[in-house]
Amino acid sequence: MKLKVEKTKKKESFSKYFKYNWILYLMSMPGILYVVIYKFVPYIGLSLAFKDFDMFAGKNLFDSLIKSPWVGFKYFDALFGSDTFWMLLGNTLSISLYKLLFLFPLPIIIALLLNEVKSIGFKKAVQTIIYLPHFLSWVVISGVFFTLLSSTGVVNTMLTSIGLPNVNFLTNPDVFRSLLVFTEGWKETGWSCVVYISALTAIDTCLYEAAQIDGANRIQRMWHVSLPGMIPIIMMMLMIKIGNILQAGTDQILVMYNPAVYSKGDVLQTYIYRVGLGQMDFSTATALGLFESVVGFLLLVCANAFSRKFFNRSLW
Repeated sequence: MKLKVEKTKKKESFSKYFKYNWILYLMSMPGILYVVIYKFVPYIGLSLAFKDFDMFAGKNLFDSLIKSPWVGFKYFDALFGSDTFWMLLGNTLSISLYKLLFLFPLPIIIALLLNEVKSIGFKKAVQTIIYLPHFLSWVVISGVFFTLLSSTGVVNTMLTSIGLPNVNFLTNPDVFRSLLVFTEGWKETGWSCVVYISALTAIDTCLYEAAQIDGANRIQRMWHVSLPGMIPIIMMMLMIKIGNILQAGTDQILVMYNPAVYSKGDVLQTYIYRVGLGQMDFSTATALGLFESVVGFLLLVCANAFSRKFFNRSLW
């Protein structure tokens, strides 16, 4: 009887809440439809990883998907048994770790330095200048750097003028990864500062005053007040970076790489693009994409558990 009464009360309370807030549910419908259509419906396509897909097997694409024969883990076995997969995985991890090591601390350092600038006008000018590259597409940026770094570009012309040899920035596999790190740092570091500057504005100014009274200089105030106040947002951004570690900046690499640097610059996502759309091998591309998604999810869960245990901060 008690359970029935409780269920009745819950139904009545929800219906009453819905009656007075139905407009909120109506406003949320576009977002819900977006998530369902673009996030859940595509899950049907994951079956391609376990099927020998033939787009002409049925009357339409969906019918072909249903009629294509199941092959189990055939494409996963082929991927894991190929040298190409391990090369792609190594390239992806190397590029992502380089970017994480060299680029993740940069916006934190810049935000800390800008927070110490007293001139509001100078601070806003610097922020505007370093934000601007973010609004340029990778196509535009690749064109700019191709012009600067080509064999007859400005950089090599300057090197030649001082007696140094030309550097093949765009076709040398040993230089390409450094070029990726540099260009992404130039484009995204300023924009990444936004979230850290916002975190600094939330720190109570009384803490800075108390530290100054205790004799702390600027470096000490940055280390003992500003940085600890940024720890929650730093951990959140780090977890997101770890979850996306197998993406390695696909948009950037697609417009900047070429066959000469495939051995060092080809990553999982670019290979998926070439195999899936270029060779029409949808099953292999789906299997590789599913592997990437599962590994990214597991990394995010592990990073969240680590942050919850040692920093008492987590995404959920």
